[in-house]
Amino acid sequence: MYKQVYLKKGKEDSILRFHPWIFSGAIKAIEEGIEEGDVVRVLTNQGNFIAMGHYQIGSIAVRVLSFSDVKIDKAFYESRLTSAFDARKAMGVVRETATRGIMGAEEPNTTYRLVHGEGDNLPGLIIDVYGNTAVMQAHSVGVHVDRQLITDALVSVMGDQLTSVYYKSETTLPYKADLGQENGFIYGDTDNNIAIENGLKFHIDWLKGQKTGFFIDQRENRSLLEYYAKGRSVLNMFCYTGGFSVYAMRGGAKEVHSVDSSAKAVELTNKNIALNFPNDDRHAAYCEDAFKYLDEHNGKYDLIILDPPAFAKHRSALKNGLRGYTRLNVKGFEKIKKGGILFTFSCSQVVTKDNFRQAVFTAAAQAGRKVRILHQIHQPADHPINIYHPEGEYLKGLVLYVE
Repeated sequence: MYKQVYLKKGKEDSILRFHPWIFSGAIKAIEEGIEEGDVVRVLTNQGNFIAMGHYQIGSIAVRVLSFSDVKIDKAFYESRLTSAFDARKAMGVVRETATRGIMGAEEPNTTYRLVHGEGDNLPGLIIDVYGNTAVMQAHSVGVHVDRQLITDALVSVMGDQLTSVYYKSETTLPYKADLGQENGFIYGDTDNNIAIENGLKFHIDWLKGQKTGFFIDQRENRSLLEYYAKGRSVLNMFCYTGGFSVYAMRGGAKEVHSVDSSAKAVELTNKNIALNFPNDDRHAAYCEDAFKYLDEHNGKYDLIILDPPAFAKHRSALKNGLRGYTRLNVKGFEKIKKGGILFTFSCSQVVTKDNFRQAVFTAAAQAGRKVRILHQIHQPADHPINIYHPEGEYLKGLVLYVE
């Protein structure tokens, strides 16, 4: 029997509109004995059922799993995971056979996001698939508590397409919960960390890498970059695993330079270039601060990618974050050749599309460059946005022609 949480009078309105978060300020009372991570039934002030969800201490007190009064068990997770898997098949990111890609070649793909939290009606849960390995990440205590139940359901849904599940939540769970979480395999095991994205091979660092080991959310934007790369001199700032660099190489760039302040990222980029283009002298990687590198290389590149880490992770940091995006893009505009193409991104959830565009427009004006928007880009289909949860839209970008 699930314990119950009661809302204050009038605080059910957002839940009736299917928003998946219940904030602590909306709660009138919680039943005695509820522990962090428990599944709870949420009732209105009048005692009417309204939702099921995971309880957690903090600003977001309940993450809603269902607006129906159902049991949260293996069958529940199987149903949600089946829905997510079927959606990825419909999107075309789960490919049973190779498909023809942007350059005309047959391009298999074994890299995709299977579960994107609220976007797949499983708040707090991320699952990325790399070949036959799934990397699971918990962003709530409830998902952590249910991790084995979710794994069992995932194995049932994916069958022999899945041989191992790596649990990577050491840095994503609330530190105050004191769960003593360690990363590691919770189903199967493998030392094969190579996955295929649109026919290109990548080493995935799920052991120590950022997020789940790879930035899957830029897959379609990397393909777009490939289209523009032919004959251009390309600079990939904040390169991390070198994804944009590898696509630029296949697109026919005359030279590609990758820059990151992390020596490990530079090493991984070089490995991924060698995996796809061994002994190709068009590529070089540099371990250096982004702003310093841009200051020292004026007018050398005619295609620049600016894909920094989030400059504003919380609303309190928004003002400073926008200044950071403006400063970085000023450097990009100042350094790019006439007729160059600039790919620029923000992955800060609190930065809206309008915020980001204004920061980039300000940068263009400060740099004194004429700029045209070629594409407005965002996260791909396997990172869906729940229409009732606009906060799920985090990645935004612009492709600009710079005169």
